Amino acid sequence: MRSAILSRSKASSRTVGSGLIIGALAVTLAAILIPVSLFSSSSAAVLPNGVADDGGGTVSTQYGPLTPTDRDFVRKVKLAGLWELPSGRMGKERGTTEAVKTAGQHLIDGHTELDRRTNEVAQALGVSLPTQPNDQQQGWLNEMSQAPSSAEFERLFAQFLRSAHGKVFNLVAQVRAQSKNSMVRSLATRANTIVLDHITVLEDTGLVDYDAL
Repeated sequence: MRSAILSRSKASSRTVGSGLIIGALAVTLAAILIPVSLFSSSSAAVLPNGVADDGGGTVSTQYGPLTPTDRDFVRKVKLAGLWELPSGRMGKERGTTEAVKTAGQHLIDGHTELDRRTNEVAQALGVSLPTQPNDQQQGWLNEMSQAPSSAEFERLFAQFLRSAHGKVFNLVAQVRAQSKNSMVRSLATRANTIVLDHITVLEDTGLVDYDAL
């Protein structure tokens, strides 16, 4: 009788132990999968202010809290350089006026600097960066490169780039005023100066159609 009771007790212990092991494995698996799902494209959302939310939430860094808006800003600065830097080279090479050539050089100088700064910030804060222009930006590059005449190229150059800089200027100002991360805020401060410079030299070409903006 006593032997039977001991056998049942051991069997029960094994069952409980197996349940605990299975439960622990389930928790571990969930812990592994959750971070992956947070950063997958299917979980990406757009916040009310137009910021692309990567699902990572706000994280603590040695430079201060890093928010979805901060990460979105860093990525957009990088993305801007991926098409505006080659645009600047086209402006300098294909431009027929000194104003267009000057605007092209400013784009080259400004985005070379911002690209370097963005890479440094992204590495320090663990932010992933895009490696190629998005479809719309690539479309702009294609239109400019395929422009049938110098006059048409210069018109597209001034309009596309002035429009893009005007849109990003608001995000730069928002991040510069609100970010509590010192590295991101420093990048935004420098970007604010460079974007304003680019807007100015693009308008100096005399080719910007303000009504179309």
